[in-house]
Amino acid sequence: MAKEDAIELEGVITEVLPNATFRVGVQGGHDILATLGGKLRQHRIRILAGDVVKLEVSPYDLSRGRITFRYTKPPHHSVS
Repeated sequence: MAKEDAIELEGVITEVLPNATFRVGVQGGHDILATLGGKLRQHRIRILAGDVVKLEVSPYDLSRGRITFRYTKPPHHSVS
């Protein structure tokens, strides 16, 4: 799959599966089975249920994808 052909989506991790595999819920109520991309795996970026991620999906198989980025959560500001 050429990088130019990939479809980029954003979604939320709904389930953590074995072997660095995740079920990601995307807009429209669809679920995609996704694995960690190379740089995330190399730098041991931890992904948990509820994290918002960016993923690439092949136009040939829309049910599988590769997670390429994990968005950071906004900091919690406590009011004293």
